Amino acid sequence: MDCGILTSKTVLLFLSLTFWAAGAALAYVGSYVIKSYNSFEDFVSDKYSVIPAAIIIGVAVVMFVIGIVGCCATLRESKIGLGFFLIIIMIIFAAEVTAFVFGFIYRGRIKGDLEKSMNSVFQKYDGVNTEAHAVDYLQSQLECCGVNNITDWTAIPWYGQHNNSVPHSCCKAIATQCTGQLTRLDLLNTQGCEAKLEQMLQDVLSYAMLVILGFAIIKLFGMLSICVITCRSKKNDYKRLYA
Repeated sequence: MDCGILTSKTVLLFLSLTFWAAGAALAYVGSYVIKSYNSFEDFVSDKYSVIPAAIIIGVAVVMFVIGIVGCCATLRESKIGLGFFLIIIMIIFAAEVTAFVFGFIYRGRIKGDLEKSMNSVFQKYDGVNTEAHAVDYLQSQLECCGVNNITDWTAIPWYGQHNNSVPHSCCKAIATQCTGQLTRLDLLNTQGCEAKLEQMLQDVLSYAMLVILGFAIIKLFGMLSICVITCRSKKNDYKRLYA
């Protein structure tokens, strides 16, 4: 067995064995992205933003099956198995590139979508409705207050109806004496939620895109290795034919 075949087989076996780990990692990333968006779904108007995550999870499921096929086809140097393995890798590669493109496109749309939807949700705040629970969760989790800053609450009806105070979700975690009055800003989170949520979603998407890119590069080397083994096998067939 020459060096090229040995190297290609090693690459393919490594690729096959890492399919399980890759599948688990992609499933985690996809689930984490969906969970992050679901936690703040009231502020994300574009529901298609979870398409990259859905694609990632679909790819992860297929990967577990492909790992077995890849190992068997590589060890047996089966042309049919390797051909099937190549087709599957190409499909996954295309899916990962698609997810990467979707993620790249949506990154530029996050700010505009958030600004429009967040203003609408905050205006509907009444302390008990669905929008109120979403706002309170957002403000307590991200330690923020208002869309752009804490003064945004002065233009929201709830503020005037409650003695010119902001919701308790604006209070700092350690501020036990916080009443929501703007006279005690030292007890309140004053930063706006839009910038923090935008940064969090940008970080999640960037992380997902980085993982996708890394696995796509591995797939590219896998496709090249299959081509090397297949071409070498054809040469051996020709030698046996004319021997």
